[in-house]
Amino acid sequence: MSEADRVREYRVTELAERAGITVRTLRFYRERKLIPPPRREGRIAWYNDHHLARLRTITALLERGHTLGGIAELIAAFESGRDVGELLGMDGGLPSWSEETPIRLTPQALADYFDDEATAENLTVSLDIGYLAVDGDDIVHISQRLLDASRALVGQGIPLSAVLAAGREVREHVDAIAETFATLLINHVLADARERGEEVGETVERLRPLAKSVVDAELSMAMDRRLRSGLEERAGGRTEDTGGPPRDQ
Repeated sequence: MSEADRVREYRVTELAERAGITVRTLRFYRERKLIPPPRREGRIAWYNDHHLARLRTITALLERGHTLGGIAELIAAFESGRDVGELLGMDGGLPSWSEETPIRLTPQALADYFDDEATAENLTVSLDIGYLAVDGDDIVHISQRLLDASRALVGQGIPLSAVLAAGREVREHVDAIAETFATLLINHVLADARERGEEVGETVERLRPLAKSVVDAELSMAMDRRLRSGLEERAGGRTEDTGGPPRDQ
C-alpha cells in the first residue's frame, strides 16, 4: 500500500485538536452516534481521516444553524444513500456521450446550496430519486445543471420538497419521451450509422439536438396552454366570488 492510500490514524486527543473541538465534545458526539466507532487496539481507540471529515462536517453544519438532532437525521439519511457506483453505473461513470456533469460536494457545501431547506427528509428524497449518491465522505450530485436549476427554483420561493416532487414526476414523463426517441434511433438510424463506420456516441451527439428541439417546442406550447387555462380558471373563480362583472350604472 502506498503512502497516499494509507488512512492516517489518530488518538482521541490528536483527533479533537485537529477537528478544533474538545475531547469531551468528541466523546459526546460518539455517544450520540454522530461519528462511527473507532478501531480499538486493546484499550486504545484509533480514529482516522473519515472521523476527522465527519467532525468537520458537524462543526460546519452547526455553524450554519443546524441542530444536533437535525444533523443526526442528515447523517442517517446520508449513510443510507446509494453508492455513487450504483448511481452512475458499475464502472463509476456516465456514458461517454452524456452531456451531464456530476458534481462532488461535501455535506456542508450541499447545505449551503439550500440553507434551511437542506433537511433529512429532502436529502432522503434526493437520494431515492437518484439525484444524489454517496462516495466516501462526499456526496455526488448526478448533474450540475439539475442542482443549479433546483437552487434557482428554491430561490424563487418554491419549497425544495415541491421541487423534488416535481422532479420525480418529470423523471417519469421524460423517461417515456426518451424511450420514444431512443427507439427511433435504434430502429432507423444507428444500424445504418454503424455500417458507415460512425461511432454510437457520434450519432447520438449529431441527433440529440433534434430530439431536444422537438421536446423544447412541445414543452413551450404545452406550458402556454396550461398557464393560459389556469389563469382563466382563476379569473373565472374571482368573478364568481364577486357576483359577476359590474353592471353599468
